[in-house]
Amino acid sequence: MNKCTWALSSPSEELYHDLEWGMPVHDDRLLFEFLILEGAQAGLSWSTILNKRNGYRQAFDNFDAEKIANYDDKKIIELLANPNIIRNKLKINAAVANAQAFLNVQQDFGSFDAYIWQFVDGKPLHNAWKNAAEVPAFTPISELMSKDLKKRGFKFVGSTICYAYMQAVGMVNDHTVECYRHAEIKTSTHIK
Repeated sequence: MNKCTWALSSPSEELYHDLEWGMPVHDDRLLFEFLILEGAQAGLSWSTILNKRNGYRQAFDNFDAEKIANYDDKKIIELLANPNIIRNKLKINAAVANAQAFLNVQQDFGSFDAYIWQFVDGKPLHNAWKNAAEVPAFTPISELMSKDLKKRGFKFVGSTICYAYMQAVGMVNDHTVECYRHAEIKTSTHIK
């Protein structure tokens, strides 16, 4: 079976590619998890984040936004000492700010899902890239999303991070056309 070339970089990336990447996600907790992980990835490889994903789930109360929104200085110091996550104070503080902003969005829109999916009119965009070099780093939609998230108080949500997020949660199907997952996702009715 043909796969996106990046998926062959490591076993964790291949598993993530085969099971998750590009599948439409509508569960608020999982949408929040990806938002935090994509922000943590800034300047690092995705495989680094995948390898620390379980550490993040443990350290960040399984991405419970209500708990994270209330983290205090003591908890942040604890997180900065945790070798199972990226120990970057700006990124850790951003996770707390993002949890607070996330809860505000849920209150304003009924769910984060309703808010975030409006950027693609509620349905995935299916691209038809022949190779990885054609896939953009950002798009006008990710630019718009980035500006709106920042306006709402989110951190580490630049347009490139937003586009990676859109790919991760299935708002856009960027599997290359020869990849077996491209057609699977395009015709899938399974949504998380």
